[in-house]
Amino acid sequence: MTVSQLDRALTDLPSLYPGPGGAAAVIREGEVIARHSWGFANAERRLRFTPQTLFRFCSITKQFTCALLDTWPDKAALNSYLAARLPNLQEAHPDIMHLAHNQSGLRDYWAVAMLHGAPTESVFGAAEAHRVIAGTRSLQFRPGTAYSYVNQNFSLISEALEASSGRSFSELLRTQIFDRYGMNTGFLAADTQSMPDGTQGYEGSEATGYRQAVNHIFWTGDAGLGASLNDMIAWERAIDAQRDDPEGFYNRLSAPVTFRDSAPARYGHGLQRGTLFGRAMTGHGGALRGWRSHRLHLAEERLSVVVMFNHISEAHSAAALLAGAALGIPAVQGQTQPGNTALLGHYLDRETGLSASVSPTASGTRLSLRYAYPPEILEPWTQDGAGQDATRLSLSGDGLLMARPQENRSVSLSAIPRTVSRNDLAGRYHCDELDSVLTVEGSEGALYGGFSGMLGLGRMERLQPLGDDVWLIPCLRALDHSPPGYWTLSFQRDESGRLTGARVGCWLARDLFYKRLTA
Repeated sequence: MTVSQLDRALTDLPSLYPGPGGAAAVIREGEVIARHSWGFANAERRLRFTPQTLFRFCSITKQFTCALLDTWPDKAALNSYLAARLPNLQEAHPDIMHLAHNQSGLRDYWAVAMLHGAPTESVFGAAEAHRVIAGTRSLQFRPGTAYSYVNQNFSLISEALEASSGRSFSELLRTQIFDRYGMNTGFLAADTQSMPDGTQGYEGSEATGYRQAVNHIFWTGDAGLGASLNDMIAWERAIDAQRDDPEGFYNRLSAPVTFRDSAPARYGHGLQRGTLFGRAMTGHGGALRGWRSHRLHLAEERLSVVVMFNHISEAHSAAALLAGAALGIPAVQGQTQPGNTALLGHYLDRETGLSASVSPTASGTRLSLRYAYPPEILEPWTQDGAGQDATRLSLSGDGLLMARPQENRSVSLSAIPRTVSRNDLAGRYHCDELDSVLTVEGSEGALYGGFSGMLGLGRMERLQPLGDDVWLIPCLRALDHSPPGYWTLSFQRDESGRLTGARVGCWLARDLFYKRLTA
């Protein structure tokens, strides 16, 4: 690594990831080797973005919650709290460690809130969270057998810690983490409406203009961390200081995690695990409307990177760019030749009811898979398949085989027949589990759908056809930063062809049945 290479990478961030402001730091062997801030924390008030600016680190909070959990003397005692919060669950409950590893089988509560009709910028606090979580009657999978990202896993952990200790989560963070590791301005930023120093998040782009993002979620252990760049530098330095201690907090958090069948898990203790430039990596991103952040740690290199944007840009890519510059690794050029077009098309995962769409990127040289949100780029794209370390696709009969080791799943995707000729989909559909209603109106050329329930009347969106009886309902603005993206509506029929209902799901909340209501 040359100083100029890293300095150049830092200097390029504002143009590569344009927006109102940001900050970044690179820490190696416990020392800050680069630190940079630029732009404005609040453009209207002309407040400069500095290393002391308070910031929403959102889901990066999850590892802090798990750091508290890791030292708890009797974790098993916390399971009774979980059972009390899930009074209607009709199957075996997950335990506290299933939650910490995102192996609980629960459906994400911010996604489910949209099925309850929550307006995009409505208030979602403790009362709303309790109602949604308490209504859970089934799981997406048996705890410990698979992975699914679920925010309330970590909210429930923080609430269980509060109930067990008799102390607020805010106090636990301050006394057990912030004070101990020199995070002098760290705090629990539960209310997402504003920050105490005036820092503002922004939606939009340079092409459309920026506007202040509006959020009304109240956060705890899932995403509530408020801190400055200097606070996060202190966190990274504390990690390095304990590097040789097997009982050091980060060594414990980043220790291997498995599924019930002993397969290795790529998420555990609020940390994603993977590789970067051939090195083992741990880290996490954070996001909300108007806010993006990412931190990563390469233990073998004793290297950490923290990136903060108060706008919607790919902080994880920026963090990887800085890590590569610090290691002196040149940017890798992407594939230039397209692969087999036989992979392209729309498919249905009959196990979960989710659709999967495979298409080339705008350049035509890479493959995009829309299954989760945002779409995944799969490389390399060859004559036999696509993908490598994470999601992999391969031809199989009249469909595809999709391996997702990050979820401990391997499923068959069936090609969706392209004919869209039914005109009987309009009507009302009811989900018994959620007491939620899906309303479909219009005709074949212009069908619209929307959800309603205990949280309100959701907006109607134009449905997008994928094929025979399989449609998408867009949900590109939701309570959370990373909305469901699209709900798959897989309409169901009996042997006579009569419409009986719709199977509804997204990557965060799968396999909910809505029964067709008679007029």
